[in-house]
Amino acid sequence: MSRRHKAEQRTVAADSRYSSVFVSKFINNLMWAGKKTTAQRIFYGALDLVHEQTKEDGYAVFQKAMSAVKPVLEVRPRRVGGSTYQIPMEVRPKRRDALAIKWTIMAARARKEHTMIQKLAAELLDGSRNQGAAVKKKEDAHKMAEANRAFAHYRW
Repeated sequence: MSRRHKAEQRTVAADSRYSSVFVSKFINNLMWAGKKTTAQRIFYGALDLVHEQTKEDGYAVFQKAMSAVKPVLEVRPRRVGGSTYQIPMEVRPKRRDALAIKWTIMAARARKEHTMIQKLAAELLDGSRNQGAAVKKKEDAHKMAEANRAFAHYRW
């Protein structure tokens, strides 16, 4: 990390269908080997599939699932006096979004459905119902933070 300048944040252009920067970031994380149109086809196809299955707006289900997966607390290692403690800390908003995106995509890729569109749609539906692997990952992070609450005084 440079000591002279602070790293500047690049802005991401909003996506074409929903005019949302968050959707654009999700598509960029979903992208594999630079194939952005394939990632867009998978994402929009998953939202259309969610709409067909639930008769709800796919974008609303996506937002509900992402808010269910976003973590509030996490543990960070801190070395104090020769031993390392896991210290619970609040998650910054940008990292919260990034973790929710990453966990949802990883959980969708690990599912057993046939195509990636079906996998992502199923994971978004599970996330909107507070179920699924991505929500479990968030709950595990919260449990770990709660278990290490005794070390919170090492935060500085």
